[in-house]
This record gives sequence, structure tokens and C-alpha cells, in this order.
Amino acid sequence: MHRRRAYLALALLFTLPGFAQNYPQGYFRSPLNIPLQLVANFGEIRTNHWHMGLDIRTQQRVNLPVFAAADGYIARVSVEPGGFGQAIYINHPNGYTTLYGHLNAFMPALAQYVKQQQYERQSWAINLYFTPQQFPVSKSDQIALSGSTGASEGPHVHFEIRDTKTENCLNPLLFQFPLADAVAPTLIRLALYDRNKSTYLQTPQFLTLKKAGSVYTLPAGLKVGSNRISFAVGAVDRFTGSANPNGIYSAATDVDGTTISAFRLDDISYNDTRYINAQIDYPYHARGGAFVQHISPLPGAAGVAYTMNNADGIVELQDNEIHPVQIEVKDANGNTSRIQFTVQYDPSLQRTAAVMEGERFLPNNVNVYESEDLEVFTTEWSVYDTIPVSHSRSGAAGGAALSAVHSFLSAAIPAHDSVTIRIRPEVSLSREQQDHVVIRNLSGTRTFVKKADWQQGWLSARFRQFGTYQAFLDEEPPTVNAPPTNLSKATRLVFTPRDNFNTIRSFRCYVNGQWLRFTNDKGKTWIYSFDEYFPRGSHELKVVVEDEAGNVLEKSWTVTR
Repeated sequence: MHRRRAYLALALLFTLPGFAQNYPQGYFRSPLNIPLQLVANFGEIRTNHWHMGLDIRTQQRVNLPVFAAADGYIARVSVEPGGFGQAIYINHPNGYTTLYGHLNAFMPALAQYVKQQQYERQSWAINLYFTPQQFPVSKSDQIALSGSTGASEGPHVHFEIRDTKTENCLNPLLFQFPLADAVAPTLIRLALYDRNKSTYLQTPQFLTLKKAGSVYTLPAGLKVGSNRISFAVGAVDRFTGSANPNGIYSAATDVDGTTISAFRLDDISYNDTRYINAQIDYPYHARGGAFVQHISPLPGAAGVAYTMNNADGIVELQDNEIHPVQIEVKDANGNTSRIQFTVQYDPSLQRTAAVMEGERFLPNNVNVYESEDLEVFTTEWSVYDTIPVSHSRSGAAGGAALSAVHSFLSAAIPAHDSVTIRIRPEVSLSREQQDHVVIRNLSGTRTFVKKADWQQGWLSARFRQFGTYQAFLDEEPPTVNAPPTNLSKATRLVFTPRDNFNTIRSFRCYVNGQWLRFTNDKGKTWIYSFDEYFPRGSHELKVVVEDEAGNVLEKSWTVTR
């Protein structure tokens, strides 16, 4: 009886349009005074994270006025080279927080206060928190100008609604914004998995979809050789009158009229957003495939976004009967697309599974790999599914390299939590040299460099991706361009420090000992616009640059302004 009630509750949950009964409707206004159009919605697939808000178009322009979405007070301001760039957080009396990101400028009083704090703390990147009395705002007060700062590839405003207490991000489309949406998600592909083995040890079997009216079907009934299966769906959603592809809101697998497993993207913490690497078929995409989203969770990631009616959300076929299946995909407005077909377990189609030999890394376990010159340690949250260990060496120490290149697993296998890499160097170093050692990790097209710690003759660093690892001695300090000596007609200073490992840990610049506020948007160049801290006349200009290995460059020039 209790089991049937659980099934009924879950089925009912996924039939309610919009799932927004507990959210205030129409309480928040759009942060812009132009027609509301989105370039991205909540839950879209991004590198290592779900998109956690709405990206609102600004008509390809910057410096549009940005307005408070409701009454409240500015509770926080953040400035960083990546992420949201310049961002404002407003706390509202109904228990929600709104965030406005990629801003070009804050309102004047706030901008002046932030600048004062940056100079006092001698840091352009900053996080400031405020009391309700410092910067109260009313709905529709102008708080900023839009821009494209931080990890933005074009002008827009990133807008979030959070639960103030938990700081979880909520789907803003459940709060009733003026967006026409009568378009159901478009289903592009359906993938089948044999869950008697790891998803990392198989290529998904794609099933041909045929659309008949509002329902998708398979050309024939599905027969499978595994009694434990799951599905993943590739789909996009669109708004009325827009061709822009957005992410879907939810998907559910029903067998015999019962919802077995479902995901819903509406309430996610930034602490959990990396679990997107388990919700998508990460290895398939990393090797060049399209995105598909697992409707049943991987064993190391069942706790985020998923609801299940059994222990693991996997479809179990315990007989040879034909079972009706429905896969239901929704957007946040309740528009629904369905795939309907039948499935039958046929033991004669069963394939003999290859025996997984050797060491394995297991989800929900601390995993350890040890060899004579490489050691790898995970936490119990590092891997999502079972994977056989693979380790190979190439090359050797020589020049600045202190070790061979160690290939461990593949860049196509995601790591959720940090993985500790320990390498035994093949070269003896002086104590001074030991302070300038890094480990470089190549993972697909990405490069990561971390300063190494010495631990009883081993070099250690932590990474969040697999691939290749190699230790290097780095005693080469960064370089930096020289400024013009005559600055009388200049309005700003621009420095572009460079490093042999492309890692600048810190950059600081002083005029006559006074720290100057250089911005570092997107982490490429350091820019200073002349202000009251750099008067006219002749001055000593000093730059101090440090790289990841701890090498420091100090350069001074006499300049005239």
C-alpha cells in the first residue's frame, strides 16, 4: 500500500503544470526595461555546471539600465575576473535573493563604496556584504548598468533567484515572468543503456524516433538483452516566437504506468552543480558525441535532481512480457513531449559481458592507486560510475621536466571531487629548487597547473580532472611589457604579464608606493584607469608579478604624467 502511494505521489508530481505552486507569482519584475528575451534558461548544459539562472538579452548592447526586481536591500557585491564579473545580490523580505551578473558598473553610491573598499584592502577582486540599512532598494530602482564582464561571451544580464536561507538557485521561470511559452520540447534522440554494467564501459545504443502528432514513437517494439536498462534523452526547448534552443526542465521514465525515475531542474545548489557531469553522458560527449541526459542517475550521483521509485531508478524487467513505456519531457511551463513504445526482455539477445579485470575505481568509495612513481587518491565522491584503472608512461625526465608523462584514466572520465596526484620525481633538487615545482595536467584541450607540495620525496597536487600529469621545475619568472615613459596624454595603463606556464598568481602595481586598482576582467590583461591616486608629475611606477611556482618579477620605471 505504501509503495503504491509513493508511485501515485510521484506520478501526480509530474503531471502538475509548471510545478510552481509554492513560488510567488508575478512578485519579481524583469531587471530590464526592454522586452524580455532569453539566450539561456535555467538548467541548460554548461561545462561542469548547470546554468543556474536566466541569461537575458540586452539587444547586443552594453550599459542598459538594470533595475531591482523587487523591494529589498543590496546584501552583497562581488567582483571577479571570471564567473559573474561584477555582480549584485539583493535580499527580499519574502525570503528570496536575486542576483544580477556581468554588470559594467554599479549605481554611483555603491560604486564609490566598492572602490573605497578595494583600495583599503588592496584588491580589485572583492566580496562585500551589507546590512539592510546600507543600500536599501525599492522595486524598479536602477542599481547598475548591463555589460559583459566575467565569464561572458557577449552582452547580457545573468539573473538568478535564490532561496536566501539555503542559497540554492531556483528556476526563475516558475515565478511567472512575461515570456510566452506554448511550445513543447523538441526530442532529438533517445539512448538506451545496459545497466548490468557501467555506463562508462559502453557506447549508448541510439533508438530511432518517429514523430506522430504530439507523440514520438519507435518504428517497432524494443527488445533488449538486458534485464536492467535505463534511458537518456537529447532534447531542447524553445519559447513561442523564438528559435533559440534552451534546456529542458524535466524528464521521467514510466513503465506499466508507474514512474520509475525522473529528474527535475528547479532547485540546485552551487555546491552540487558539478553533478551535471553525471546527468549527461560525459564520456560520449567528450569523445565528440551530442549531449544526452540520463533519466536514471549514475550510482555515484543519485542525490541531486533525481526522484526514484526503487533503489537506483533503473528499469528492471523481471519477465519476458511486453511492457508499455512512456518517456515524458517537460519545460517549466508544463508543455510536454512524450515518447511511447513497448519493451520486452529477450534473454536470447543477451551479450556476454566482458570481465572487468584489474584495479577499478568505484563510485561512493575512497579509491587508491599506487605504483613506483605515481599514486592517485580519490574521495568517495570523485567518480560517478565504475571504471577500470589505466596508467601508462611516456617520455622521461629531462630539461625542466622532473618526471615522465603519466597518463591516468582518460579526460573523457569526469572527476567530481578533487583527486590527489602524487609523482615521485626522477631528479634530485636543492631545497631552494623544491619551492619552484609544479605539476601540469592536460585534460582534453584544457591545461591546469598547480604548485606541488613535497611529501617525503613525492610531489603532490590536487586536480578535478583526469588525463596526463607531469612534474616540472619552474625557475623562470614572469615577464611584463614596459609602460610608456610619458603618460601625459594617456587615460589608462595596460599590462599583459606572460609566463612560461601561463599561470599568473598575482599582479600588483604601485605609484610611489601607493597601490593602484587594476581591473583584470576575464583574466587576460590588467587595466588601470587614472584616478585621484595617480597625480600629475614625475613618479616611480613599480610592478610585482608572481606565477604559480612562486617566481616573482619586480620592475620599476620612472614615468611622467
